[in-house]
Amino acid sequence: MSTSPVTLMVARRVADGRYQDLIAWLREGEQLATDFPGYLGSGVLAPPPGDNEFQIIFRFVDEQTLHAWEYSASRTAWLDRGSDLFAHPKEHRVSGIEGWFGAAGQRPPRWKQAVAIWLAFFPVSLLFNFALGPLLAELSLLPRVLISTACLTPLMVYFFIPLSTRLLANWLNSTPVRLPVSAVPQKH
Repeated sequence: MSTSPVTLMVARRVADGRYQDLIAWLREGEQLATDFPGYLGSGVLAPPPGDNEFQIIFRFVDEQTLHAWEYSASRTAWLDRGSDLFAHPKEHRVSGIEGWFGAAGQRPPRWKQAVAIWLAFFPVSLLFNFALGPLLAELSLLPRVLISTACLTPLMVYFFIPLSTRLLANWLNSTPVRLPVSAVPQKH
């Protein structure tokens, strides 16, 4: 079994006329997961315009805790309650930070992933340095960086990067608008 965090990505397509019911059901699943040991976070990514497939992400401390949640009676009952809300469910596991950005082939470009991470990291790092910088100023570089990264990394991985990807989901999943050649102004 894995000893590193593991992410389960679940894709659900909305059944006709069941959008609000599916949203409530997805939120219920997120709430359900919070009660399980080893739960690190979750999020729901809305589909891009013109699509109806939602992505829900569950992250656990390791494979063993995810397995316990996956095969729990409460999750099974939750899945049964939502069975008429969606079509063609898909699930897969991913490890590492890319799990927060969707399934392979559906992830945003790397530069968008980098922007989302930076937008999460910059304000948190700035606040950390503002609040604790004077206390750490007496330390040499190595212990100062060790302390700051030890404090900031878990905050980023478990809270701020998932928050950033949730808040930026529409932008991360958007595709650029391509104008037809006839719509582009021509120089005369």
